[in-house]
Amino acid sequence: MSLKINSVDNSELKKSESHIIVEIIQYVPNAVLSRTIIKKTTGNITASSFDAGEELGERTSPFDNYVQIIDGTAEIFIDEIKHSLKLGDGIIIPAHCTHSFNANVQFKMISTTIKNGYED
Repeated sequence: MSLKINSVDNSELKKSESHIIVEIIQYVPNAVLSRTIIKKTTGNITASSFDAGEELGERTSPFDNYVQIIDGTAEIFIDEIKHSLKLGDGIIIPAHCTHSFNANVQFKMISTTIKNGYED
């Protein structure tokens, strides 16, 4: 039986200090990790790492979300349509769409959610 870890670090990165984006979060066996870069009421930016074989199950968000792969390759399903993303690729997950992530290999991503400016 493997240990399953899903961890979130909500502390923001220090402001006015440079960093290497791919190094702010590490891979952990059998885990999905998330690290907050910036968290505001108007939106947030998060780095995540997925070990090979891990997934983030289907969910929806009331906000648009931009995802960019910063290491490895990822499989993202948006409204049941598969998108294969490689290093440097990005995609917008539209608000109210179902989406999920599969890690056939390890990958890291940056996720940017915008919570302000909607004209609903």
